[in-house]
Amino acid sequence: MILPIKPICKKEWVRRDGTSKIFLQYCRNSEERVLVDTGLAIPPEYWNRKNNRISTTLPENFGNANDLENLLIQKMRRAEDLINYAVSKSDISPAKFLKQKFNSEFEPLISISQLKVQDNMDVFYHIDEYIKAKKERVKRCTINVIGAMKKHLLSFQEHRNKIITFDSFDLTFYEEFVDYLIYEIPHSRKLEEVKGLKLNSIGKTIKHLKSFLKDRMKKKIIPFIDLSDYKVLEEDVDAVYLNWEEISSIYHLDLSETLHLEKYRDLLVLGCLTGLRFSDYSDIKPEEFRNGMLYVTQTKTLSTVVVPLRGEAKVILVDKYHMRIPQVSNANFNEYIKEVCKLAKITEQVKITHKRGNKIIEEIRPKYAWITSHTCRRSFCTNEYLAGTPADLIMTISGHKTEKAFRKYIKADKVQKAHMIKKLWDNRPGL
Repeated sequence: MILPIKPICKKEWVRRDGTSKIFLQYCRNSEERVLVDTGLAIPPEYWNRKNNRISTTLPENFGNANDLENLLIQKMRRAEDLINYAVSKSDISPAKFLKQKFNSEFEPLISISQLKVQDNMDVFYHIDEYIKAKKERVKRCTINVIGAMKKHLLSFQEHRNKIITFDSFDLTFYEEFVDYLIYEIPHSRKLEEVKGLKLNSIGKTIKHLKSFLKDRMKKKIIPFIDLSDYKVLEEDVDAVYLNWEEISSIYHLDLSETLHLEKYRDLLVLGCLTGLRFSDYSDIKPEEFRNGMLYVTQTKTLSTVVVPLRGEAKVILVDKYHMRIPQVSNANFNEYIKEVCKLAKITEQVKITHKRGNKIIEEIRPKYAWITSHTCRRSFCTNEYLAGTPADLIMTISGHKTEKAFRKYIKADKVQKAHMIKKLWDNRPGL
């Protein structure tokens, strides 16, 4: 709905300092009309009456034209929110309500069930539009992460019972949103009540929120928003990997009494032997196998990697499944591979530390309980590194662009690294 409201600045209102105030004029009908003071003022000759905008030639001593224009747009949106709120109440005069509340701290609250797209400036409408545009350029896994970002924003909106608009995205919003993600947001997949996300999950949410807002700014849909304080949080997670002996025990595991786990076991081993992401090795196509190699276009980076197949990987992929990999969801895969690893007696107690706000949280669980789809990729990189394969060769298969990113996947402990150094020394001449 386009509201009968516009900014005006008239020569007749010029003051002693040569400036005229900019007002917002709202005319609902001949009887309901009002002017509200925006608090902004410029020399009237720098007001573009045709477009109702501040001229870009405004001298700097009166303020930056772009900053003032953005501020004026924000004030327009506040006025629109107040008017829409008054209209929704039916018993409130929009003109009087706007006059009374415009310069107060009143925030128009609408129940979430009443939330509607207004003038196509609804944040969640624009996230959906952003996702539609992205679908043509990125893979499904990225779309899922953006969808999770939207879901977290909706949850935060419900939590504080306050509509999120494009004007909401300031430093206070960022701090409150991060606190909510750390301490309050519930886990949808947990049977018991668990609240709070890991730091890296929060980092992904903020990363994609920033990308979304920057996209809207580039397209000039919204004015400039200072996102310099929107820090993308991350931590170096002390995650586990499966060593060569453990992968071997999983590969040879007798699952005759638990046949439903067989496809999950096979995918787990295949991931550990190829170093591909779950989204890549769980969707391998027949045409990607040529001359004993896999030519896979990675879903995350859209770059192609060439992966040589070990004998065991070929047995699984070609001989057993004839290049027709069983289709399983990531969630089910993560659930059932824990059962597989438990049956393989990968049960040693492992302590993992991570941050929760400014606290260090320590969790001790059996190793199988820490296994996820990402363990496969980490296991491949770590095992090859410990076997002495040069990092640059491993990276050509894993698809890592930088050695810094690759090093994050190496989870060898200090004793293993010491043995590696000793092995190198043994091949060098002594004194």
